[in-house]
Amino acid sequence: MKFVKPLNLYQDLLKLRAVDRGRFLGLDVGDRYVGLAVSDFDNKVASPLSVLVRKKNNIGLMALDFEHLISKLSLSAFIVGYPYENMQKNSKNATQVKVFVDDLCKTGKLEDVSLSWYQNVELLLKPLNLPPVEAKTSSDKFAAVAILQAYLDFVNRYAVTEESQ
Repeated sequence: MKFVKPLNLYQDLLKLRAVDRGRFLGLDVGDRYVGLAVSDFDNKVASPLSVLVRKKNNIGLMALDFEHLISKLSLSAFIVGYPYENMQKNSKNATQVKVFVDDLCKTGKLEDVSLSWYQNVELLLKPLNLPPVEAKTSSDKFAAVAILQAYLDFVNRYAVTEESQ
């Protein structure tokens, strides 16, 4: 995986022909689950996709799942949520996100994938009164949507500003 700054990733994407651009996968990394969201083909709107169970011994299987998703969904990059309230490098949540990405890199399966960070947004699902496991997985999945949608809104707004100048 290769890190690319958020705006650079999107600007590089815009240089490609529309058919070669690919979609983005948003990841909300938690200690037990990784919520996933996918953008549309125009990279304007994010939608919930699924949740992967995260265990210390299944990173290889997760990398295989990501390889499958890259192929199946025509993905070009991952947008990983970085905890907004924990931007310090030594915070527990920020560390677990970094460890997850480092472990994915060590599998060697996703070397051609571009990756960018974006600040995470917490979603509140309490009014739905969901069972605990469903509430947690729904929260992770929709947090991935929020991460990816916030990124798409930001880069699309910036791209319009740049084009108009």
